Amino acid sequence: MKTIKPLISLAVLFVITAISSIASAADGIAVDPNATNFNAQNVKTVGLSGNFGWIALAAGLGIGLAALGGSIGQGRAAGAALEGIARNPGAAGQIRGPMILGLALIESLVIYALIIALLLVLKVG
Repeated sequence: MKTIKPLISLAVLFVITAISSIASAADGIAVDPNATNFNAQNVKTVGLSGNFGWIALAAGLGIGLAALGGSIGQGRAAGAALEGIARNPGAAGQIRGPMILGLALIESLVIYALIIALLLVLKVG
């Protein structure tokens, strides 16, 4: 078990590196630096399409980190609630409500990260 965790971490690092290298190798739209007809929409379109790989990578990493943090937080909250119920079974009703509220608030943060990631990817695509 001790050798599996470093191997999984190494594999994840390899996948992230491969995705970022593919994303950075993607061709963007060529911009003529001597052009004089710049307007905001063209600059925005060129900037977004030229950085699509980085935006997609950022969206993926953002939702991944949000899911990781949310799952750790929910696990710790549920574990603490279950430990409290195990120590005092009579307080189960008083512990369950705030625990569910806390889990819902933690999950809402992950959903916000998902919405931001979708906005980033769909705005470019």
